[in-house]
Amino acid sequence: MDFIEEIASLSSRAISQIDHLETEEGTKNALVMPFIKALGYDPFDPTEVVPEFTADVGTKKGEKVDYAIKLEGRPVMLFECKHAGAPLDPDHADQLFRYFHVTEAKIGVLTNGLTYKFFTDLEQENKMDERPFLTFNLLHVNENKVGELKRLRKSSFDLDDMLSAAHDLKYRKALLEYLQTQWDEPEQEFVRFMTGQVYDGRITKNVRYQFSEIVHDALRQFVSDKIRGRLNTALAEEEAVTDDAFNEEDGVESEERVDSLPDGVIAKDGDVVTTEEEMEGFRIVRAIMREVVDVDRVVSRDVKSYFGILLDDNNRQPICRLRFETAQKYLGLFDEEKNEERVPIDAVDEIYDHADKLRQTVHFYDTE
Repeated sequence: MDFIEEIASLSSRAISQIDHLETEEGTKNALVMPFIKALGYDPFDPTEVVPEFTADVGTKKGEKVDYAIKLEGRPVMLFECKHAGAPLDPDHADQLFRYFHVTEAKIGVLTNGLTYKFFTDLEQENKMDERPFLTFNLLHVNENKVGELKRLRKSSFDLDDMLSAAHDLKYRKALLEYLQTQWDEPEQEFVRFMTGQVYDGRITKNVRYQFSEIVHDALRQFVSDKIRGRLNTALAEEEAVTDDAFNEEDGVESEERVDSLPDGVIAKDGDVVTTEEEMEGFRIVRAIMREVVDVDRVVSRDVKSYFGILLDDNNRQPICRLRFETAQKYLGLFDEEKNEERVPIDAVDEIYDHADKLRQTVHFYDTE
């Protein structure tokens, strides 16, 4: 099982257990320790994972942080845990801030078992930043963030590489948040800056007011034009594939091949196009199914109008269908009579919301 499937499986477990986690200790046992294990560290090896790690801080003696991850005998990560659902703002990380200052660890993790916030000391050496460089939510697994999480695995841990990536991640995230704010409602300073790039007159209050709408609309048009441009490029590439695939004189397949595929497409066989989103959905369904069947029995079969997921590669045992070919995504769910219900979803990870229904469908087939 690859790393994304491990995390997807843990996500599925979190969804099913969240209502039963009422204490910090329960959260640590059910979610945090399996998360540490998924990163490749053995939570039952005290030379690797030290529970209740102690480090004296000034006049305070015997204070503990929940876990310390060690490599080559030195702490590299500190975990402070709260119960599931607890807030994770800096005010709840006092011990983590103090310990970060007096240990060799360069990565601090604040978690409630569901959300994991990763901190380091980019702003001032040996002082933990108030803003995390990475936030990972088990309830909303994102493949890009799973890729960043891989850097923290024992098998690939490189502190210098991690700190360099943390620098980029933190400030890129901050810029994205800033741009999102301007997208929603441009701030006056942003409007003034943008106006100054195109308007030669004096920027009065009335001019700023007029340009607020202009800037707002220009941002949307810019993004819309970019998306339309990418779609046109993808369509042009698809037409090129069709032109090259068949020789008009003898109808045989051309030896020429298209070296690249449109963004988001990982395979194309005639009219059947397999996308990254469909494969992400397939991995999520396999992770959900781990609790009830051997995942090798869960297979995919892509066709022109939908991406099918079957039990035992049997068309008569559909688990679900991913209908992602339009702007509105649909998840096709099946009842005991194999009637399909198309449920609209906005994001691939919303498949987790239907985990019980998917398991129930497989149960029908296994009891037939």
